[in-house]
Amino acid sequence: MDQIIDIATDGRHLSRDRGFLKVEEDGQEVGRVPFDQIAAVIIHAHGITWTNSLLVELAERGALVVLCAANHQPRAVLWPLEGHHAQGGRMRAQWQAKAPLMKQAWKQVVVAKVRMQAETLAAFGHPPARLHQMIRQIKSGDPVNIEAQAARHYWPRLMGREFRRDATAFDVNALLNYGYTVLRAVTSRAVVAAGLHPTIGLHHSNRGNAFALADDLMEPFRPLVDATVWNIARAHGPDVTPAAKQVLTRLIALDLPLGGVVSPVSVALSRLATSLALSFESGNLALALPDPPDALVLAGLGK
Repeated sequence: MDQIIDIATDGRHLSRDRGFLKVEEDGQEVGRVPFDQIAAVIIHAHGITWTNSLLVELAERGALVVLCAANHQPRAVLWPLEGHHAQGGRMRAQWQAKAPLMKQAWKQVVVAKVRMQAETLAAFGHPPARLHQMIRQIKSGDPVNIEAQAARHYWPRLMGREFRRDATAFDVNALLNYGYTVLRAVTSRAVVAAGLHPTIGLHHSNRGNAFALADDLMEPFRPLVDATVWNIARAHGPDVTPAAKQVLTRLIALDLPLGGVVSPVSVALSRLATSLALSFESGNLALALPDPPDALVLAGLGK
């Protein structure tokens, strides 16, 4: 099973040791993890050192290294140059994809996200009817930005009227930042493994965003983080504690309904990225998007 390795203690040294990522402090080993279980390494601490051979090994295995700021926002991501044997052809097909296909893909992503938001509200006892109505209004490319309208309806009902989503804040937003960082890392890995370029997005197009496609494809999965953060904050407060991090990193193992079976979030993201790559190559859109989990599962995330 894929694991997210979080390095949050200052002064640690990371190295490669016979198939393992080894963590040391003051020359003493404090932990090790097999490379074949690592999806990403997230680094929050200061004074961390690592060997070049470790970074090369992680790149060869397709594991990303994410460097974060104090508010748990990612500031840099190291990703491998080669992710798939057909990478060149897929990237060309991605770059040359027609606007109608891109717009239809973004529509399907927004529909899946708003549907997940609606089910999340319902799981916590809030009427989802307005969001279901918005889903029916989503057009190709989402020209009237239903995604943003849904967010304005969703956040105050889930988190309270005073809540404002602010990635720079150190309140419950910091928990959301951490959960989204985990999700972004796993999505980025799926994108690279599918032979796609993470910078060329469906909708996100900020010139400074090197992971626009990852930000697009993770959208339907964000409410899973939201529900988990709501429960963590309610039970333990908004601090990004080691226990809270463990709960949020375990989200990648949550089973989601997908194509008549259930798949962990990490696998669902891989299937979504691969389905998009095949859509670019064929010119026919067929995205593998997940369905929301059962309401009891949503309501219990993070407990």
